[in-house]
Amino acid sequence: MHVSIDQFGGLPLAVSLLLMLLLCLYLALYPTLAAYLSARLSSNKQLNLWLLPPLWLFCEYLRSVVLTGFPWLSLGYSQIDSPLNVFAPVIGEVGITALILLINVTLALSAYKLKQHLAQNKVGENQLNPSTSTALLKPIITPLIVLSVLTLTTTLLTNIQWISPSGKTTSIALVQGNIAQAIKWKPEQEWPTMLKYLDLTRANYDADIIVWPESAIPTLEPAAQDYLATVNRSALLNNSAIITGLLNYNFESKKYFNGIVVLGKKNEDDEQGYYYNHSNRYYKHHLLPIGEFVPFEDFLRPIAPLFNLAMSSFSSGDYVQANIMAKGLSILPLNCFEVAFPHQLSANLTAKTDIILTVSNDAWFGKSHGPHQHFEIARMRALEFGRPLVRSTNNGITGTVNHLGEVTAILPQFEEAVLKTTVALVKGATPYSKAPQLILWLLIAFMLISAKAVEKRVK
Repeated sequence: MHVSIDQFGGLPLAVSLLLMLLLCLYLALYPTLAAYLSARLSSNKQLNLWLLPPLWLFCEYLRSVVLTGFPWLSLGYSQIDSPLNVFAPVIGEVGITALILLINVTLALSAYKLKQHLAQNKVGENQLNPSTSTALLKPIITPLIVLSVLTLTTTLLTNIQWISPSGKTTSIALVQGNIAQAIKWKPEQEWPTMLKYLDLTRANYDADIIVWPESAIPTLEPAAQDYLATVNRSALLNNSAIITGLLNYNFESKKYFNGIVVLGKKNEDDEQGYYYNHSNRYYKHHLLPIGEFVPFEDFLRPIAPLFNLAMSSFSSGDYVQANIMAKGLSILPLNCFEVAFPHQLSANLTAKTDIILTVSNDAWFGKSHGPHQHFEIARMRALEFGRPLVRSTNNGITGTVNHLGEVTAILPQFEEAVLKTTVALVKGATPYSKAPQLILWLLIAFMLISAKAVEKRVK
């Protein structure tokens, strides 16, 4: 965030750092609230740490919805490559976050209670015998049970396959234009940029589906009709489909939208493909604050260039939208930041969804950790919902992920390149994909009840 504000926001370094401090203070409110509620709801004189995991989970939910939500870097994403990732198809990333806290609380309480017991009974290293060893186990019985159940469950889930291959595949070409953010919206760069994407595509028409990144075409849809007609005809003639990020202005509603549009083949017998305002498109719902819309804009826009960035006046698309169709495949699109919202993905997932698609322009974040974090979040979505995921970006990270959250193909960052690969399609559904909201609240309720039961037993 500092990179985007400092390099593209036009603010002095001191102001940028102040904004980062304010953001950190805001995000710190949620773990603070979880800790406060844990202490507040503990009914005995000693803090009941078992309350922390479910209350942290509740506060993470609040973080994902308050002020449109900022669910970035929840703890569970750190386990995408660990044994705990087998829980993602069942309880999602938020559930893994709760498990991480549960494990840490278990270890902390074990160490504390053991130390406390040794001190109270004045047991030294040379005083251990069978009777004292048995007594030492009493303070850690509950933690041992928790860890044993978790280990057993992890082992069992490792051997369960929720999703199976359908035997079908599709060829994908992901175009990474590597357009510098500093020149992306300059009028004189409009045609060079559009011609670059067309040139990179020409050699890859043998792919079933070609994907361009978010806002790959740096002009509004009404102004690009001649260009779009040419690209559409080329895709139709080559029996291919092109999916691109495209900005639109609706003359009837007088609103701007950040969209994803399909050109060329909707299905095998499609002979028309794209036409202006056709329905085979998606409009971004979760807009990025400041970058795509400015809250209290009448007050904030005059203050600094940061609040008046190019393309920062978008309107939200509907929360629930139909999957887009390309070469007969049903594709669930997510635009940039939206991949961090599993509940929105769930709302648009159908039994016919073949692929999850996310397009982005992470050039805003330079060479920071941001694009890598973004890619890991996308990998978690593929694992949670049991679908292959395709990610096309302007300058990285562009790649494909299978239904197990494993990276199957990837391009290096900051290079102009095309990634051509084959995506294996699957069938089936994960438990989490069927009811993520219900699973979240059941987890919170179950862990709260269990925590209070443990507290009552200890009294």
